[in-house]
Amino acid sequence: MGEELNLVEKSRIMDAAAMNRALRRLATEIVEKNKGAEDLYLVGIRRRGVPLAEHIRDKIEAIEGVRPLYGILDITLYRDDLSTVGANPIVNRTELTEDIEGKNIVLVDDVLYTGRTIRAALDQLMDFGRPRRVQLAVLIDRGSEHRELPIQADFIGKTVPTKQAEIIKVMLKEFDDVEAVGIFERK
Repeated sequence: MGEELNLVEKSRIMDAAAMNRALRRLATEIVEKNKGAEDLYLVGIRRRGVPLAEHIRDKIEAIEGVRPLYGILDITLYRDDLSTVGANPIVNRTELTEDIEGKNIVLVDDVLYTGRTIRAALDQLMDFGRPRRVQLAVLIDRGSEHRELPIQADFIGKTVPTKQAEIIKVMLKEFDDVEAVGIFERK
């Protein structure tokens, strides 16, 4: 919380309408690449990947008339930087109520940056079984120049090349009372 007070918004790169269009496009691309919604399992990465996955699920249902399976991953204990998270990290539940075996998993996150969050999500996901395929959908890709691991998104809402010092913040009604994406800097 205190960290956000030290941030100043440099520019607004998406408003609510642009985010909605990007999510609708992501849903369409996911359906096209997977030839429908059969065996499709959307998995949101806590925190902001969860409502994004829910929005994409609703849009896929509107397109296909089928509501894809849906789950939530909390990767806190799978992070490779756990020692910097704090002595008592807050761990929420991972909720994968349906078997992932043989399913087409689409991991959903807000921002792809170094790739470390996705690596942790893959580690945890594999502890639940063996899906047919795992794909990645992100609202914002900060560009491969920041990538520390060989991870790339299959579905991208918008690519936004950024400087190392810049922070991309995806703001969602569920957490921020506004829907927008901004580029921020520390004061």
